[in-house]
Amino acid sequence: MRLRTYFSLSFAFLIIVVIVSMSVVISQRTSREVREEIGGSLAALAYQMSDKLDYYMWSRYNEVLLLSHLKALRFPSDLEEVSGLLHELNHNIPSFSWVGLSDPDGNILSSTGGILVGSSIAERPVYKKALEKPFIGDVHDAVLLSELLPNPTGEPLKFVDISTPLFDDNGKLTGVLAAHLSWEWSKEIKSSVLKSLQGDSKKEIDVFILSAIDDTVLLGPESWPGKKLSLEDFDEYNGANEWAVLQWPDGREYLTGFAQGSGYNNYPGLGWKIVVRQPADVAFAPIHALIWDVVVLGIVLIALFTVLAWVFAGKISKPLSRIAEAADRLRWGEKTEIPHARGIKDIEVLSSSLRGLIAELTATESELVKMEDQAHRDKLTGLLNRSSLEAIVGGAIRQAEERLGALAFLYLDLDGFKGVNDSLGHDAGDELLRQAAARIKDSITVQGHVFRMGGDEFVVVLALPLQGALLEASEVATGILESLREPFELEAGMAKVSCSIGGAMWPHNGTDPLQLLKLADQALYASKSKGKNKLTFAITEHAS
Repeated sequence: MRLRTYFSLSFAFLIIVVIVSMSVVISQRTSREVREEIGGSLAALAYQMSDKLDYYMWSRYNEVLLLSHLKALRFPSDLEEVSGLLHELNHNIPSFSWVGLSDPDGNILSSTGGILVGSSIAERPVYKKALEKPFIGDVHDAVLLSELLPNPTGEPLKFVDISTPLFDDNGKLTGVLAAHLSWEWSKEIKSSVLKSLQGDSKKEIDVFILSAIDDTVLLGPESWPGKKLSLEDFDEYNGANEWAVLQWPDGREYLTGFAQGSGYNNYPGLGWKIVVRQPADVAFAPIHALIWDVVVLGIVLIALFTVLAWVFAGKISKPLSRIAEAADRLRWGEKTEIPHARGIKDIEVLSSSLRGLIAELTATESELVKMEDQAHRDKLTGLLNRSSLEAIVGGAIRQAEERLGALAFLYLDLDGFKGVNDSLGHDAGDELLRQAAARIKDSITVQGHVFRMGGDEFVVVLALPLQGALLEASEVATGILESLREPFELEAGMAKVSCSIGGAMWPHNGTDPLQLLKLADQALYASKSKGKNKLTFAITEHAS
C-alpha cells in the first residue's frame, strides 16, 4: 500500500474514531439528562393540574361554608332574600350549576332559577350525608337535574356535590345548603395548565383525571370518560409524583406523569389521580433531533478531513503522529487540544480544522447544557422552577453548614392576583407575574435564590449569618412586601396587588428542607388569615 494511501486511510479512521467516540459520549450523557428533565416536566405538569384542581375545589367549598353562616339561610323566614343570595352566588361563579336550600326534611325551599323548589332531595347523598357535617361528593351523573339543566354540548351533565348542614343557635338542624358544581370547570383548569406549555412540548399531550376509588376516568380524551384505566405497573405509581414510560392499551408507548390530589388547607380532597401522557417518540423527539445533528456534522467533517488527508498526506507523516496522539487522548477522555502544526501550510490548515471540529462538538455540548439549564427555569418569569429547588437548597445547606451560617425560607403568595386575571385577562396576569418576579429579585440584598413554584407562588431562599439571621430575613421580606405594594403598570392598565409571606429558618426551625418549606407555607396562610399583606415566621419548639 502506498504511504500516501496508508496515511490517508489511517487519518480518516482516526477522525472517525474521534468523532464517533465524542458523539457517543456526548449523546449518551446528555440524552440521559435531557430525558430526566423531560420526564420531570411532565410529572410537574401532572402536579400542577392536581394542585389547581384542589385549589379550585377549596375555593368553592369555602364559599359554600361562608354562605352557610349567613343568618338569612340559617333562619329562612324571607325566601325572596334567600333566592337573591343563591342567585348572586350562581351569577358570580357560574360553575355552580344549581344551589338550593332545603328544610330539615329535605324539601327544597329556594334554589337558583326556582329549579326543584317544592321537590324533595331527602334520598340524595347531597342531603343525607350533610345532616351532621359538610359533605363533598365525587363526580357523578345528574339525576334530578338532567332534564331541567340540559348541557349545551349535548353530553350528559356531571356534577360534584358540596353541601353543609345549617343549625340554629341551639344546634338544631334548620336545613341543608346544597350545591351542584358543574364538572365542566375541570376542562377549563386543564386548558389553563396546557396553555403554559410552548411549542412542541405540548404536542399530543393528554390529561386524565381518575377516581380515587376504582381508577374510573372522570376527564380525558374522547371515548375515555367512564372507562377504567388499567396500565401495567400502574399501581406502583399511585399517590406518587413520578414519571415513567409505559405501554398503554393501544399498544403505543407513552411518557406518563403521575400526581394525586391530597386536598388543600381545610378542603380534605377527593384523592383524584392525575395522569398526563405524551407519545414517547414525540416527547423525546428533541433528543433524537440533537443526536441526528451530531451525526450529520460528524459525517460532513469526516468526509472533509478524508479529502484533506489524501491531498496532504505526503507532507504530514510526522505532524500526523502528533495529531493522532492528541486525538487518542481525547478519545480516552483527557482534556487536551489538537496541536498547532508549524512550518507546513497544509498541515497548519488540517490541525486548525481539527481544532475547529473539537470546538463545534464542545459548542454542541454547551448547547445541551444550556437546554438543561432552561429545563430548570420557569419559562414565564425566567426564575428557577420547582424542579431545581431540591438540588439548589441542598447545596445551600451544605455551604451554610461549612460556614456556620443560617438559611431563611420565605414562601410568597400574591394577594389579589386572581382579580387581575379576572378583570384584565390572563395576558395581563402573566405580565404582572414577570414584573413581580423582577421586583422580588431586586429586593434581595443578600445572597439568595428565587423560585417560582407555580401560579402566583414564589419561594425565596436566603443565605445569612447565624447571628441576627431572623432580623435580616425580616428586613428582606419587608422590602419585598413594600416593593409589591407599588402599582403595576401593565399594557392592559394599572393593577395593584399585595403579597403575603410565611418564613421558616434553618437551623432554628429544623434541618429538613421539605419540613421547612411546609412550615413556611403554614406561616404564609397565617399571614393570609391576619388580613394579607403580612409577614409571619414559623415558631416551633426548635425556634431560638
